[in-house]
Amino acid sequence: MAAKITSSSSSFVVLASLLTLLLCISTNVQLSLADTTSKTYTNYLQTACNSTTYPQLCFKSLSSYTSTIKTNDLKLCRTALAVTLKAARNASSLVKALSKQKGLSKTEAGIVKDCIEEIGDAIDELNQSLKALGSLKGSDIEFQIANIKTWISAAITDEDTCTEGFEERNITDEVMIKIRKSIVNVARLTSNGLALINKLSY
Repeated sequence: MAAKITSSSSSFVVLASLLTLLLCISTNVQLSLADTTSKTYTNYLQTACNSTTYPQLCFKSLSSYTSTIKTNDLKLCRTALAVTLKAARNASSLVKALSKQKGLSKTEAGIVKDCIEEIGDAIDELNQSLKALGSLKGSDIEFQIANIKTWISAAITDEDTCTEGFEERNITDEVMIKIRKSIVNVARLTSNGLALINKLSY
């Protein structure tokens, strides 16, 4: 009887060991596949960003979305525009907040006011572009993409108009420099978004 119990116990130990080994192998394979997939997504993004005007900014702004983008060109463009729109809204909030600070000259206050209007227009155009990009359908997709490019180009013009106001007057005030820096960042993100959309093919 004792021999049977010992034999049974030994079989159980062997079986448990085999199951543990199989589980470890399965886990390692899954981790290896996940790592390979992650590298594939990262390489795709890196290659796509290399085609933009500001590749480092492109990769930095989108690298946390690789699992969403995967290797899908349309998802890449949508994500890029969504990130840009968020940055534009943040910049707008910053500009509005800083415009209320005391000490701005009449000229500076005028520049900021114009900039708020320009960035507001850019936000509208980016929002319109993102919505259109999310509902591409029908037989005239190329025409729809052409409209999206037009809106994004208009957003870039608005953003550039804002920054030019600072450059023309050689603004040195710390507040104004902070405003300009935030708008320049949005303009570069927008430029990258347009570059990515220019590579869309249908």
